[in-house]
Amino acid sequence: MRHESKPAIFGNTLIIGAGPAGIHAAVSWSRVSNRIGLLNREGEHARQVRKLLADADFHVQCDVLVSGKEQLSGSAKIHRYYEGYQELDPDWDTVLLCTPSDHYGRILGEWPGEMRRKVKQLILLSPGIGSNALVQSLLGEHAQRIEVVSLSTYYAASKFMNARAPLTSVVKGIKRKIRLASGRRERSVCIAVSELIQTLGVQCEIVDTPLEAESHSITTYVHPPLFMNTFSLNEIFSLSKSSKYMYKLYPEGPITPHVMRSMVHLWKEVSRVLQKLEIQPVNLLKFLNDDNYPVHEQSISRAQIEEFPSMDAVMQEYLLYVRYSSLLIDPFSAPDEQGRYYDFSAVPYRQVVLDRDGCWQIPRVPHEDYYKLKVLCEVAIRLEVPMPQARSLIEQYRNKLFSFLASEGTGRYHPDFIEDHAEEQAAAVLKTTHRNVQIAGE
Repeated sequence: MRHESKPAIFGNTLIIGAGPAGIHAAVSWSRVSNRIGLLNREGEHARQVRKLLADADFHVQCDVLVSGKEQLSGSAKIHRYYEGYQELDPDWDTVLLCTPSDHYGRILGEWPGEMRRKVKQLILLSPGIGSNALVQSLLGEHAQRIEVVSLSTYYAASKFMNARAPLTSVVKGIKRKIRLASGRRERSVCIAVSELIQTLGVQCEIVDTPLEAESHSITTYVHPPLFMNTFSLNEIFSLSKSSKYMYKLYPEGPITPHVMRSMVHLWKEVSRVLQKLEIQPVNLLKFLNDDNYPVHEQSISRAQIEEFPSMDAVMQEYLLYVRYSSLLIDPFSAPDEQGRYYDFSAVPYRQVVLDRDGCWQIPRVPHEDYYKLKVLCEVAIRLEVPMPQARSLIEQYRNKLFSFLASEGTGRYHPDFIEDHAEEQAAAVLKTTHRNVQIAGE
């Protein structure tokens, strides 16, 4: 059912990125938009989606498999589908970027000029720290007119259950809370976005700046230590099917006390950068528990959660290890007849794969996390904040990546894979905070 009060705000909405999050967003925004468009970069997936859309009368589906939220399932009509940008009409008022944040530069570079003059609001579904600033800088003269909104993170966890059925997004988790902010002081569209997201059962807080919203992405703190270590990288870049899991304890997965130590160190480094930018750092344990996935108080008490930032490092590492141990199963699921709880941590690694075009597909986790961390390091350089843990993780990832490409063929990857706007994004961050800081030594 369409909410008649909102189409005047969102108008015609174009979703860029036809992955699970993009299909979910298409269904969500169809309730508050006049028309829905869907665009995916040219390639095997885009061709498959076009064929299946024609067979399905241009409808996509979202199945919500979250207990108590099943009523949020639905479908949407795709009024226009694009393979790439060559035939892109300028007839869109709202654009949602449902792609990895390291693709934003390429996407905006391919927009026709007429579209830039038409679009009123641009919503970043899953940005990194500084993404809003980068996008505004890339919009040039249109930045004053186009409102750019950053969500702290995608508000759900979704996937395609079957690679041959990419028109149905299956939602297996919904965030408890997200934050959002506009690059404009008047924030005209933020309330409408917040209202829409809250109808999906997600708390939504409008904060003062995009940087504040973007700093509340849990992947910034969790993904690099979990998935840019030797254990995880060996699984991700293996050409043999992995039998390990992303959120299990060693040896079934990557979680060890050493990885928790890495997570604490990275959190503290990011916190120092945020403080330099005059943004309040997050209480990592509270953020993990209250905004993402909670554990029982018998596992971690409320007092321990609240006091986490002031504890010594060993206790912080211990509590993070307890948290991940407590979430090997879903502690709030109903046990089966044998008393077993849902195996929450059995998330298989996505691995490198060679597509039909002969190009290596590198999983978003951890490649997007590598890019986001690189941006943070570039900001830190300009602010003279050391980030040895972040740099160690970046080096581990780069070494594994280039070793893989050297052995399997360096020319066999998509051109946007090597796209890098990290320095430009870091400069844009400092510009938005009115800091004219040069790299040391320049």
